[in-house]
Amino acid sequence: MKTRKELNEDYKHMKFKMGVFQIKNNSNGKLFIGSSLDLMAIWHAQKLQLDMGMHQNRDLQKDWTEYGSEHFSYEILDEITETEDDYTDYKKEIKTLENLIIDDLQPFENKGYNKKLNK
Repeated sequence: MKTRKELNEDYKHMKFKMGVFQIKNNSNGKLFIGSSLDLMAIWHAQKLQLDMGMHQNRDLQKDWTEYGSEHFSYEILDEITETEDDYTDYKKEIKTLENLIIDDLQPFENKGYNKKLNK
């Protein structure tokens, strides 16, 4: 059996899927675009928040409550592959990718749940 220190070291070397995701309301087509360093964990966190009525996006929360979870789907839109370079700022790269996808899909107002940022 591995020691706690060995398990912690193993965890540090694990590679997670990183990138951009969407939560889609399949009833009205509205999208919520987000990003994460761990695409599997973020879906569980988002779903838990929505199921508990505590999601930070009020419009998404309202529709989740109104339509029910069975009317929503989760999809990974793009991934960033981890490199051997220790100096890569993955958080920054993922945010840049998220912004590019948001610019492309325009998930605002009646098309989505994202809020426009003032540039």
